[in-house]
Amino acid sequence: MEHALAGPVCSRNLADLGAQVIKIERPGEGDFSRGYDQFVYGQSTYFVWLNRTKKSLGIDLKKKDAQDVMHRLMAHTDVLIQNLAPGVSKRMHLDYETLKKINPQIIVADITGYGEGGPLSGKKAYDMLIQAEAGVMSINGTPETPARVGLSLVDMATGMYTQNAVLAALFRRAQTGLGAHLQIAMFDAMAEWMMYPMYRYAYNGTIVPRNAMKNPNIAPYGGHATRDGIVIFSIQNEREWQSFCEITLGQPLLCNHKDYESNSMRIIHADALTQLIESHFSDKSTAEVVGLLDAAGIANGRLNDAKDLWHHPQLSARDKWREVTLPNQEKIRAVLPPVIFSDVEAQMGPVPELGEHTESILKELKYDEKQINELFKSGAVSGHRIKDGDT
Repeated sequence: MEHALAGPVCSRNLADLGAQVIKIERPGEGDFSRGYDQFVYGQSTYFVWLNRTKKSLGIDLKKKDAQDVMHRLMAHTDVLIQNLAPGVSKRMHLDYETLKKINPQIIVADITGYGEGGPLSGKKAYDMLIQAEAGVMSINGTPETPARVGLSLVDMATGMYTQNAVLAALFRRAQTGLGAHLQIAMFDAMAEWMMYPMYRYAYNGTIVPRNAMKNPNIAPYGGHATRDGIVIFSIQNEREWQSFCEITLGQPLLCNHKDYESNSMRIIHADALTQLIESHFSDKSTAEVVGLLDAAGIANGRLNDAKDLWHHPQLSARDKWREVTLPNQEKIRAVLPPVIFSDVEAQMGPVPELGEHTESILKELKYDEKQINELFKSGAVSGHRIKDGDT
């Protein structure tokens, strides 16, 4: 029972690993991320990214008959993942306390914004709001302007923590037979990721400054202008600093300069050091600078955009692209998941149409033809009806 990102991130990753995922969707609208945009052959970028391989069950959870369908489904379900608004699953009688009476071994993962208890427990939450509330935006951006991280960082982190918890609960159940009630809060996920800025404040009394593409704790580290662009690189230790001075800059005496002889001193004089480096890079192309950094053994990268990544040779050289079918039968490319099994490839099935699998799921649950017709007629369920010749 999911929408938008945090729940779908978790279930899509589980589907990639081989799980049968049934997506519960409202009749008519479905997961509201279906309507975010129409950039992919008329389909939503978010939806096609996070919902391949899943089956879609169109069902109106407010209808009494729909609850019977859901309880019958839950009796045969390993895991229920839900990230609906606070309190909704309990009102629908789909909370853990209810479901464990139907299926004692069920694992229920409840994703919320702020967790149970506390002054914000009943508050709705979305990615950017949690980025703000948990302090993420305070350390991202320029010195003048805080900024949202451009990806849905909170949702993705929460979804991955949920996946990890689900797999752990399945492993525990295999050993003990016990089901589980898992509670994962978006705010908690970001509080965990914000620990090093919090430690700095708590034990040093200072706040991590916003430095755009610079690192507040290491110098040089970040973007540096070249003749025709920007290159990103990092010096991690004094051996690398010496190699950078000798090979990349061709200035071996610089490594012992009093203003730059240690990382602490380089942080103090970071602006002057950046000017010195960019002066040396000003007559060189990005490709030439990357070559000099590689020669010195300095980690570096180019400032690419989505277009550059789409055409990146690293993805094509490693055969990372696969084809996925959309509900309108258009074909798109999708990148294989980051985790690679040596003996089996991830499932990468089609993106479902809203309610595409409703009738087939009802038949799996042993509803007869008359009952199925009544469920569709009452509006308890909706979606594609199976006709002769359908597969």
